[in-house]
Amino acid sequence: MTEHSDRHPYTEGDVQREVTELEGRSATAARIFDLRRIIGGLFVLYGVIVTIAGITDSQSAIDKAQGVNINLWTGIGMLLLGVFFLAWLKLRPTPPALPPEGSEEAEK
Repeated sequence: MTEHSDRHPYTEGDVQREVTELEGRSATAARIFDLRRIIGGLFVLYGVIVTIAGITDSQSAIDKAQGVNINLWTGIGMLLLGVFFLAWLKLRPTPPALPPEGSEEAEK
């Protein structure tokens, strides 16, 4: 018969270090993939494209929209919305993760 040991191969310190490392990675990923950055970037990109399309529209395209250069106004609106999201991200960044209660950093 084989003898099973009750002792786990990892010490509690090893597990705590690994948990802290994973929490740090998670916080970094949360900042990188913040939806405000993605939405803001896409709106700015598409806003530039639609604004350029609005600037280069022919008079017949404007006449189809009852005299309103809809591509230009939509592109400007998209640019403003994208800049709003990026400014919001800059002014109120994602806070760093709080250290676990039992860690050395929380006790300081």
